[in-house]
Amino acid sequence: MIRGLGGRLGARTREAIGRALGRRQRREGLAVDLLSDDEAYLAVFDAPGAQGRDVRVRYEDGAVHVRVERFRETRPEFELVLPGRARTLTGRVELPADAAVDPEAATATVRGNGTVRVRVPRVDDDRQL
Repeated sequence: MIRGLGGRLGARTREAIGRALGRRQRREGLAVDLLSDDEAYLAVFDAPGAQGRDVRVRYEDGAVHVRVERFRETRPEFELVLPGRARTLTGRVELPADAAVDPEAATATVRGNGTVRVRVPRVDDDRQL
């Protein structure tokens, strides 16, 4: 009886820890670097495990937004003991307030190394969109 109780308490404890870790990931968001050259801004988001079909990108109010809906691979030979990875991750980076860009020409790519790269081309100030 005690052994069974310990197993149930252990499973509940692992589940609570996993939920807490997932909430922390969602709260902190995706890590991001913003780079710039004469032609564009490049936002590089860390998105481990993301695939192209999992990623949504939008430009709104001077910021690049990324949302990743990850799916856990099922492994029938294993039992999930600690569900600690958030399934939905988001990230956001604001471009400088004076950035003149063409968000309609922006491109996004998901790299095999677990990064999402969003390139937003610059435009001349007089043709800012």
